[in-house]
Amino acid sequence: MADIEIVISERQNGKYLRDILRGELKISSGLLTKLKKCDGIKVNGKSVTVAYKAVKGDILTVEYPKENSSVIDAVDIPLDIIYEDKYILAVNKPKDMPTIPSAGNRDNTLANACMYYFRDTDFVFRPVARLDRDTTGIVVIAKDARTSAVISEQMQKGQFRKTYYAITSGIPKEKSGRIDAPIGRADGSILKREVRSDGQNAITDYRVIDEKDGYALVEINLLTGRTHQIRVHFSHIGCPLLYDYMYGTEIPGETLYLHCGRLEFLHPESGLPFVLEVMPEFPIFDNNCKIKLKT
Repeated sequence: MADIEIVISERQNGKYLRDILRGELKISSGLLTKLKKCDGIKVNGKSVTVAYKAVKGDILTVEYPKENSSVIDAVDIPLDIIYEDKYILAVNKPKDMPTIPSAGNRDNTLANACMYYFRDTDFVFRPVARLDRDTTGIVVIAKDARTSAVISEQMQKGQFRKTYYAITSGIPKEKSGRIDAPIGRADGSILKREVRSDGQNAITDYRVIDEKDGYALVEINLLTGRTHQIRVHFSHIGCPLLYDYMYGTEIPGETLYLHCGRLEFLHPESGLPFVLEVMPEFPIFDNNCKIKLKT
């Protein structure tokens, strides 16, 4: 079965397929190259090039190249699915779960769980935005290359917005504000980052939602996406995330509380505003996990 099938309309009559595929169907140049190589573009059942001029009534079909993340093992790990359709899968990632395999984490990742969930299909694991191992919350997985490319383009244009929630050790002096401080790699470290004058531009907006016993529950929006940006910025203003072993105070057996609780983007098929929400399950503050879907 074709991944895309449309009947050429009067409006599209006379247009080159290249313009329909790139401009209207939002197929990236990279995916278009793959489609050419795998004979994935057909009109009325016959292979054509992107230079073909569409005729009203033509049936255009597109079949994506068959791929599989064969290097990722399928492992029977439960998924907390909050939304799924033909184009995306959205899950609520728990603590202590990396998004993708790495040294020492080959079979306990979200990728392993998704490979098992889609074990009977040709599936490539395409998370459109990863979360660190100890960060909980929403991860969206694109089910095909076109969807991945469409959402990636939204991210580049600032149309894919993420809202985080965190508990800080200490209460920010300003109850809402913007942290505008460049971030770069810390000297002598591969992973650790720090605020430094020669770093990359980094901007974080926040507001304090609640306070209790010297801790704050904060809502956070990122205007840039630097490694460890939230952790570095809140440590920089003297309120590191609670139990942050790298930028705050390490407590054996405890991990930081950071949750991606809201995603706003345009649905890759309809182009309409789309919102996913999952409230965090945090200690100290009375906020139970709630799942809401807005379309």
